[in-house]
Amino acid sequence: MTNFRTPTARSHNRTPVSIEVMVNGVLNFVDGRIVDLSEGGARIDGASMPARSRCEIHYAGEVTYAVVMWSEFDRMGVRFPYELTHGALYNALHSARRVRPSDMPPAFLSQRTAGFGRCGLS
Repeated sequence: MTNFRTPTARSHNRTPVSIEVMVNGVLNFVDGRIVDLSEGGARIDGASMPARSRCEIHYAGEVTYAVVMWSEFDRMGVRFPYELTHGALYNALHSARRVRPSDMPPAFLSQRTAGFGRCGLS
C-alpha cells in the first residue's frame, strides 16, 4: 500500500523579491539571490544544494537557518524551521509587500472588464 500526501494550501503568501544572499552548506559558501520569499520559506536562484540538507542563509549580518526542500541545477527551494517573525529577511519581506502595487489591472484578458482604453470607457 502506498501512502500519498494530499496537497495542502500554502500557509503563507509568497512575495517576489530580489535579495542577494550568501548560502552556507556543510562544505561551501555559495552566492545566491532570493527571488521568492514568505515567512515559511524561499526560492533561491544561483545556489543549489542537495534536497533535505540544512543550510544557513547570510543576509545583512544575520543568519537564517533553512532546510532544502527541492533542488535543481541552479536554484532551490528552502523551508525555514522557524517562521520569520523578525530580523533582516523579515524586514525585507515586509518592505517588498508594502511597495508591491495592490491595485494593478488584471494580467489576463479574460479577467479584464469590457471597455475602451485604459480607463475602460464604453
